[in-house]
Amino acid sequence: MNQKLILVVDDNQDNRVILSAILTHHGYSVLQAVDGQGAIDQASRHAPHAILMDLQMPVLDGWEAARLLKAEPETASIPIIAVTAQDHDSSLGRLQQAGFSGYIKKPFLPRIAIQAVESCLQGVTERKLWIDLPAFEGSRSPKHSN
Repeated sequence: MNQKLILVVDDNQDNRVILSAILTHHGYSVLQAVDGQGAIDQASRHAPHAILMDLQMPVLDGWEAARLLKAEPETASIPIIAVTAQDHDSSLGRLQQAGFSGYIKKPFLPRIAIQAVESCLQGVTERKLWIDLPAFEGSRSPKHSN
């Protein structure tokens, strides 16, 4: 069993429940938050191994939450995967600047979410700053870059 702790952040309860179920089924422990402020609170309190975070949420959006998490020494090394309905291929630089390790696009297959988490966890081990997660959506193999 994996026992890595993953924080799922989304204001949509259905999205949180589905993603949490996928991760739990694959042996991960899961925490949930409904907005960016909750993500900061949970990450500071529990130090998850990775965070999957929606970008557009009330109170504090995913963009600002990622910036704040990366600014704090105790949460700066946690990889953050953006989970979004928007296509962000044209704004990869903005995602990187905000502190995201990669992104996956909704809707996604369960295996995409698992591959994204596993790649980010492996990327942490290899000290990779950006993981090319969109590669999972096509037929290309995953690519890691510094």
